[in-house]
Amino acid sequence: MASLNVGNLGEYLREQRRNAQLSLRQLADAAGVSNPYLSQIERGLRKPSADILQQLAKALRISAETLYVQAGMLDEREREELETRAVILADPSINERQKQVLLQIYESFRKENALDAESTEGMDASGTEASGTEAPEIGAPVKASGRETGTDAGGSGSSRGSSGGSRATDGSAATPPSH
Repeated sequence: MASLNVGNLGEYLREQRRNAQLSLRQLADAAGVSNPYLSQIERGLRKPSADILQQLAKALRISAETLYVQAGMLDEREREELETRAVILADPSINERQKQVLLQIYESFRKENALDAESTEGMDASGTEASGTEAPEIGAPVKASGRETGTDAGGSGSSRGSSGGSRATDGSAATPPSH
């Protein structure tokens, strides 16, 4: 677990409390903690538990995950994932079944993107192994701009040029452009 960065957490809490126009006493009462304890947290002398941070977040009407990030308990990407899930679950315009389906789709996209990121490590921009010596086979699908395009000897792929040369359609060599 990451070490707690209570100095920044305290400063952040104080700033949020002031933005909410709450006194130390008012926030302590709303969060169910004592005044001295909250004061020590704000001054960076105490390390609050996740439960206390959640109570403070609720009283300040901010995301508990934001406080967890400030305290070093959660990294930014985890916070964003949790907040996305929370927004889906809190949406009153969709029913529970729809919420669960959305969460499943969200998770499948996250897994797919993680696998894509892993599989592209060691690959160069053309999608071949990074050895640099292999070229795609003629007639093999070529990935361009996120779409697969077929290439064949007949030129039905996306590699037509305006150089004036002709492409052979019978498998023989193409004639070079004349100058």
